[in-house]
Amino acid sequence: MTSTSRTAGRILSALVISIALAGLAPALAAPAGAAPLTSATEAGKGKVKVDGKLGKDHVKVNEKVDLKGNLKVLDAARTDGTQSVETVIVQQLQAGAWVNLANTTCRPNGGFSFNLSFSLSATVSLRLYHPETTLYAAAYSASTLTLRVG
Repeated sequence: MTSTSRTAGRILSALVISIALAGLAPALAAPAGAAPLTSATEAGKGKVKVDGKLGKDHVKVNEKVDLKGNLKVLDAARTDGTQSVETVIVQQLQAGAWVNLANTTCRPNGGFSFNLSFSLSATVSLRLYHPETTLYAAAYSASTLTLRVG
């Protein structure tokens, strides 16, 4: 084996490892038991709180259930009539990782609604997530919502 082919092999190995680690980064960044984000991750970002409630705690397979909630701005300086539209995502805990199920938008200090259904009988753990934006820090719902499907 020549020096060039060993170097190329090392570069290729490093690239494969880097790609694999990049794929794991989201799962490692927010482990299943992660506490809600409570502080702005970057100076100047407003703090928000996202919470919601299921219409029922037990549904039949393929039956629709409402999840309603709101996105509250905790930083009074950021409620000065801002007309931004913020994304809210509902996530499901699957094999120890939070997976995005659906998303919607709402205005700060406004409400949102999801209409969900599940095709398998199971106990489903859900949470709400607001991703970081240019105005607001990221936030997770303080509690996990549990839905029994069966």
